Amino acid sequence: MSELNGPFSGGPTLNDGATMPWLGLGVWQTKDGEEVIRAVKTAVETGYRSIDTAAGYNNEEGVGQAIRECGVPRDELFITTKVRNPDQGYESTLKAFEVSRKKLGLDVIDLYLIHWPVAGKYRDTWKALIHLQKEGLVKSIGVSNFQVHHLQDIIDDTGVVPAVNQIEFHPLLTQREVLKFAKAHDIQVEAWSPLMQGNLDIPLLKEIAERYGKTVAQIVLRWDLQQGVITIPKSVHAERIVENAGFFDFTLSDDDVKAIEDLNQNHRFGPDPDNFNF
Repeated sequence: MSELNGPFSGGPTLNDGATMPWLGLGVWQTKDGEEVIRAVKTAVETGYRSIDTAAGYNNEEGVGQAIRECGVPRDELFITTKVRNPDQGYESTLKAFEVSRKKLGLDVIDLYLIHWPVAGKYRDTWKALIHLQKEGLVKSIGVSNFQVHHLQDIIDDTGVVPAVNQIEFHPLLTQREVLKFAKAHDIQVEAWSPLMQGNLDIPLLKEIAERYGKTVAQIVLRWDLQQGVITIPKSVHAERIVENAGFFDFTLSDDDVKAIEDLNQNHRFGPDPDNFNF
């Protein structure tokens, strides 16, 4: 695993040899057009090099425009998108990928994910992703919101281990079993909603933030990093996008890392992958 300091350069090496930045901008619920274009450009100006979108976010076109206009060479950026639930299945995933690629205006996607483990479909969807990677249209392939049994299914089926599993992960939902499985199989875990959708009013986190002279958000994002978890906080506000990047210049003590982990309540702000009407 690469150096955990050094703001934007480097990042973990995935199991396929690609390097992915530790920090990215999430654009869930960011409006297509001016709002997402402005957010992506602000992030890139700040130093972010990873942008995480999805077909289901309905803002791939704006992300693509921002990528073209941001002034940073394409090969320095890491772009993730995801296949929507209604498009899952083998042939339909291949078609959906072409739509995403066209909207983004990119020849090659850095990371393509299955957005949710849709029952009866995610195995075939995974096979489509394997095909896209073999064709050179995607550099890395992975999944999102997969629990251990979903991961085991696709690995047993194909022998191909996902490079990334993007999951809801934060101090109130630490998903230790998923993390343990990922570590054992060299799957990089990535956190969505790392800042608990703004629910940061937790006394312990405030106390730790005060001690380190940091914001609660920076404490939580540093906590992700020290567990080897990639993080993609979402914001459309320039000052927050900048603030969220300010967690590379300090280190939490082992005791503080453990204290934050002990806040776990298995509390989801998003849907439960095992109990969700897809």
